[in-house]
Amino acid sequence: MIEWTGKPAYQQVAEDLRKRIASDEFKQAGKLPSLAEIQGRYAVTVTVARDAIRQLKTDGLVVTHQGKGAFLTSDSADRARHAGPEAAIAELRDEVSRLRVEVDDLRERVAVLETK
Repeated sequence: MIEWTGKPAYQQVAEDLRKRIASDEFKQAGKLPSLAEIQGRYAVTVTVARDAIRQLKTDGLVVTHQGKGAFLTSDSADRARHAGPEAAIAELRDEVSRLRVEVDDLRERVAVLETK
């Protein structure tokens, strides 16, 4: 699953877990897979698995309890849908579209002013 593309492995694992959270895959259990399950699924070390969980905790998607695991927050699915690179790219696209409209409007206004 993890590809060596220059992006740290823990970020790749966190991104995949974030997508799975966004799709409500863990909603019924309310809990993420264990570190051992993450290690097995993604073929990563325990350090990478811990760092991925730590990233999701920093993003506000999970809370952890020592010896018990990582549990979803009440709004984790919504947060996951609005977090990560896909959401950032969508937000940038929206902003570019708004800026294009504003620039077109300004061009028209300048053209009107230049004809006077």
